[in-house]
Amino acid sequence: MYIDNNNQSYQIRNALMQDLDSIAELERICFPEKEAATKQKFRERLAVFNNYFWLLEEEKENGRTVSMVNGMLSDEENLVDEMYENSNMHRDDGKWMMIFGVETRPEFQKRGLAGFLLEYVIEEIRKQRKNGIVLTCKEELLPFYERLGFVNEGVSKSTHGDALWYQMRLKFKK
Repeated sequence: MYIDNNNQSYQIRNALMQDLDSIAELERICFPEKEAATKQKFRERLAVFNNYFWLLEEEKENGRTVSMVNGMLSDEENLVDEMYENSNMHRDDGKWMMIFGVETRPEFQKRGLAGFLLEYVIEEIRKQRKNGIVLTCKEELLPFYERLGFVNEGVSKSTHGDALWYQMRLKFKK
């Protein structure tokens, strides 16, 4: 899929193993070290559920990845820390999409790109007839996710990266 934003063209596609370096770099830029997934962890995730990694890239020759949404499917209703570490918890027929990260390069932030990519992901998951999407975020991002229809369920049990997280849920009507 292609989009135009401020006279710049972008492409949305699923990640491939050859995107590993750019994915790891984006994660390193966007998250503190204690919260960021390692390159090895991304390698494991891509091997198991690459179709749940969406990249937004500049539409240029050798366009760079500017935004990413990634996660896994689960029958669990809540995002738990073990999911970040154990890629084998992914279930192809899982009822819930668990989003691990929504990230955009700092120089591309405040342009609506992460929101656009997340809207695309929401529609893709809705088409798969899942129950909905769950993610955790920091307090300052609550309004962003609420604008997209997510409901704040309060402080998460997650202690990932020794941070305080809020669990957000977007339920699809059945």
